[in-house]
Amino acid sequence: MNSMASFETRDGTLLNVDLAGAGAPVIFQHGLCGDSRQTEEVFPLDLGFRRITIEARGHGRSQPGNLDRLSVATFADDVASYIETQIAAPVVLGGISMGAAISLRLAVTRPDLVRALVIARPAWVTQSAPENMAPNAEVGRLLQTMSPEDARAEFLAGKIGQRLAGEAPDNLASLLGFFSRLPHDVTAALLTAISGDGPGVTDAQVRAITVPTLVIGHERDVIHPLAHAQALAEIIPAAYFVRITPKAENRSQYLADFRMAMSNFFKELTDND
Repeated sequence: MNSMASFETRDGTLLNVDLAGAGAPVIFQHGLCGDSRQTEEVFPLDLGFRRITIEARGHGRSQPGNLDRLSVATFADDVASYIETQIAAPVVLGGISMGAAISLRLAVTRPDLVRALVIARPAWVTQSAPENMAPNAEVGRLLQTMSPEDARAEFLAGKIGQRLAGEAPDNLASLLGFFSRLPHDVTAALLTAISGDGPGVTDAQVRAITVPTLVIGHERDVIHPLAHAQALAEIIPAAYFVRITPKAENRSQYLADFRMAMSNFFKELTDND
């Protein structure tokens, strides 16, 4: 059964923390404009690990705080503060998309906090504002300049919307949901700021990561290219790469594959303790 708690950041922003399971803590973070439901559906709870998802500023039930502070670095600092004050380090740390970027940053900047790493469907390798984040940035731009209804119609009629309809319907469905996400100003600020951001690390720093790492990727995903997952798996010395079924192809199998990949990784961690 899930439980929730509040966590106050150093600047007084209240974040919602979603917890489930029992055992060793795993900080597992959601993607851009997502929430703990995204991490809950893929996390295996039958192996003696406790999932902790700290909903980032402006996500889920968390306060947005100062919109000028929205960044991967800020979100990573919030996670680090939670680990330092609420649980014993080091912990297994991971996430999906933006959550993967947050985790990668902490593995580089705060290796003392990280026991093992899970990088799932990364939207970044190390470069900021990669081209694959352009669809998110475009949604943010449109929401800042017109009504949500007009912005949605403009996006669907544009080149990006037309391309996603054919190449990545799952990405398109997620993006269309952003036009009705409330509050609109926070959604626009998140999409604009984070799409132009990145983990703030270099290839050389990533190569220095020594903890066991699981990297998960799949095809038919424009925003989370399989090539990004493969690149990180090659750069990180102790990385193990798993390719899973695309959501756009079979959502149920995608979830099953994701949980299996994490289960196998957790089992190996336990066996090696």
